[in-house]
Amino acid sequence: MNEEQKQQGAGSGEDFEEQLRGLLAEDAYTIRPKPAPYPAIRRRGTVERRRRVAAAGAALVTLAAVPVGAYALTGAGTSGETAAPTPSVSATQQTPATPTPTPTPSASPAGPARPATEGQLLDGITFEEAADGLEKCLAFDKSHTPGSAGVFDTDLGAADDYRIILAMNSTGDSNTPDDGMYVVAVKEQPQQIRLICNIKDDKAQGRNISAGTDDPPDAGPVRADINGGKLYQQSVLDRGNWKLPFRWGVIGRVDPSVARVTVSYGKATSQAALDHGWFVASGILNQQVTAAPHIKGYDAEGKLVYDSDQDKTYEKTLP
Repeated sequence: MNEEQKQQGAGSGEDFEEQLRGLLAEDAYTIRPKPAPYPAIRRRGTVERRRRVAAAGAALVTLAAVPVGAYALTGAGTSGETAAPTPSVSATQQTPATPTPTPTPSASPAGPARPATEGQLLDGITFEEAADGLEKCLAFDKSHTPGSAGVFDTDLGAADDYRIILAMNSTGDSNTPDDGMYVVAVKEQPQQIRLICNIKDDKAQGRNISAGTDDPPDAGPVRADINGGKLYQQSVLDRGNWKLPFRWGVIGRVDPSVARVTVSYGKATSQAALDHGWFVASGILNQQVTAAPHIKGYDAEGKLVYDSDQDKTYEKTLP
């Protein structure tokens, strides 16, 4: 190979080397990795952190919603298993409510019925005292043998069969000394009975009893009790020498057509109370009298329908 060919071959080798270097340089540029996309990576990291924070927050909220003491979690050094549910020590055990029983209305207390007006309980005597006097009188009657002198043969019954229509002070006289209290009670069933009790020293000292009705066929609409004289007069032994002042009372039957009854005794007139077919009047005498109480009855229109002065069966003077 001549020198020219050597030079051409050398030149060719140098060109080839230059070409090879150029190609290698281009390949090196081609396979070099592109720069990392830091902004995108940063955005992804931020989003991921936010997602984890949100998830952690949701877990905290869920834990807060679980009732305190519903579950006990294992602590450090345990197997990590969840313990069985245990009740909270601060919880109050619920006791089934006991139904409140409905109160039963109490039965009406045993005893006599009250009078129609408070004005029929006189001289400070209470209804309880009058009822107690009636009980004593009934017990006194039961303690005596039927058929003996002065004893009524019919069972008088119990106190709750009666209505008290009058209670007032009683004035002692020569026949029955010492003051006390009169209690007048009536009942309608099974037999009509009127009972006058005299209570002294908290004991029954006597009683007067009327049973049934013995009114004459021509009886008027107002009928004074024929045995009620002991309520408005003192003993005949003390005629002209009554103990004054003297509390008196007048009782009797009255028809439904009668709307008003008046009783005049001495110089005073008293308007009677009407109580379930009975009339009851009372007053105070401050002087001795000889005439019996004067009784009048009126209908709802104020018309006089009864006058004891016109009643042939009524005793108009005192014994």
